[in-house]
Amino acid sequence: ERQPIGTSAQTDKDYKEAPPAPLFEPGELKSWSFYRAGIAEFIATFLFLYITVLTVMGVTKPGTSKCSTVGIQGIAWAFGGMIFALVYCTAGISGGHINPAVTFGLFLARKLSLTRAVFYIIMQCLGAICGAGVVKGFQGSHNFELQGGGANVVNHGYTKGDGLGAEIVGTFVLVYTVFSATDAKRNARDSHVPILAPLPIGFAVFLVHLATIPITGTGINPARSLGAAIIFNKDHAWDDHWIFWVGPFIGAALAAVYHQIVIRAIPF
Repeated sequence: ERQPIGTSAQTDKDYKEAPPAPLFEPGELKSWSFYRAGIAEFIATFLFLYITVLTVMGVTKPGTSKCSTVGIQGIAWAFGGMIFALVYCTAGISGGHINPAVTFGLFLARKLSLTRAVFYIIMQCLGAICGAGVVKGFQGSHNFELQGGGANVVNHGYTKGDGLGAEIVGTFVLVYTVFSATDAKRNARDSHVPILAPLPIGFAVFLVHLATIPITGTGINPARSLGAAIIFNKDHAWDDHWIFWVGPFIGAALAAVYHQIVIRAIPF
């Protein structure tokens, strides 16, 4: 028996487009679920930085070769795997953003209010700083600084333009995947295709890291870059830091415009 696909698969599982989130919703500030979501973002970003920066520290440890550690692929798996696990854990509470660029993209698409977006970004940045700080506590100041602190910089042989472009495209891949994996219309009409949203999101992070670790160490997450830069706190980490905010925010905006206007044909 043939399985209907596309619009012919529309049955009782069709959907109704959710109304755009208001720009400011005063009631949120009185709701425990609002603060619970912020706490979830803080803890998730804390754990994300803790696992990933600690993995980077193990690979860059002096006296060891990448063959005796998890290597570049291991770093990429650590980032992608943690996003998969943490989005799975927090999606039902906060939406599982764990990234200011994702929050910004979803805000542009009117998926959440400005109040919630700002609160999420603050909590994500605080969680990232704490996560990187714990790694420094484990490693010790000398070893942490010697190993680069997991801070994002544009690597030798690449220009700032290269780094900016890599961050824009990498974040576009991530945020576009987030939109596609969480699209209610797709879940309704293509319900015969099982989609576990955290899986493609985590896999997108993994693939972007494989491609851009040699260029920028892969930011695509301003909170991750800020947390590592603050705890590392060396001049060369701050020289290129603007790239890891401007690039991801441009990439997220482009992904939001592309998905909402081109793919979904929904006017902002």
